[in-house]
Amino acid sequence: MANKRVLITGAAGFLGSHLCDRFLAEGYDVVGMDNLITGDLKNIEHLFKVKEFEFYHNDVSKFIHVPGDIDYILHFASPASPIDYLKIPIQTLKVGSLGIHNCLGLARVKNARVLIASTSEVYGDPMVHPQTEEYWGNVNPVGPRGVYDEAKRFQEAMTMAYHTFHGLETRIVRIFNTYGPRMRLNDGRVLPAFIGQALRGEDLTMFGDGSQTRSFCYVSDLIDGIYRLLLSDYAQPVNIGNPDEISIREFGEEIIKLTGTNQKLISKPLPKDDPKQRKPDISKAKAILGWEPKVSREEGLKITFDYFKSLSPEELNKTAHRFD
Repeated sequence: MANKRVLITGAAGFLGSHLCDRFLAEGYDVVGMDNLITGDLKNIEHLFKVKEFEFYHNDVSKFIHVPGDIDYILHFASPASPIDYLKIPIQTLKVGSLGIHNCLGLARVKNARVLIASTSEVYGDPMVHPQTEEYWGNVNPVGPRGVYDEAKRFQEAMTMAYHTFHGLETRIVRIFNTYGPRMRLNDGRVLPAFIGQALRGEDLTMFGDGSQTRSFCYVSDLIDGIYRLLLSDYAQPVNIGNPDEISIREFGEEIIKLTGTNQKLISKPLPKDDPKQRKPDISKAKAILGWEPKVSREEGLKITFDYFKSLSPEELNKTAHRFD
């Protein structure tokens, strides 16, 4: 019997490339698709010799054509860091609207199940803590983050409309802060920014007094949650993340200790609409998927730090504006 076949958009990105690895390990044929606007072929070059993997260089916001059967579609094509969606706001909105429309249309033609990558950013700067899936969010649609937040909120609405109106099999994962190998060191997010600054011998930059919180999930845990959700029978959104919450100040101190450097934390003004708190309520993931994170932050950070240490000096010295 032929292998099941999965299409992964954003396949050359951080999460997309790890998803390709997981589905190939599970015995699927994988079709990767990416326009490489933020993705990097280095993340998937190890797969080009695998006969069960094929790659299409394509912009899903324009069209999607894949010959043959498709059983599952995972839509992970989107800029995912503030530095990206501030630089390419129109493309960010398009991939969350036109891109998901094309994915859902393809799914109808192929009779495929779709899983979309949503985000904790749909909760905005939350007034409920921790964030449950029933919370509707506190989002500024015309602020600097609006292009990403509203693209993801629209993507959820469009997906649910196809589910209710067309009876399409759909799944929605709300992803909280995730880290691990293949993150871009210069993508503007706090974890790679802190590690990059430490490796370059710079002081670590936090915004405000560092009291804002984040909850960091190691990538293998996230990928496992996504895989379980895809194969589940649950169509409503599900939070996947690690509820181990930490302040940015405490996190910076952890990075300094991990890297063995003697830098200090310095403060800059808080960006507009910066979320003060981030912590997933994962009760649904536990009850429905039997999922919870297994990798401790100490263990995951060591693996991630070793990955960043292995980068070339050229990659290490690429810097980015921070916007957490």
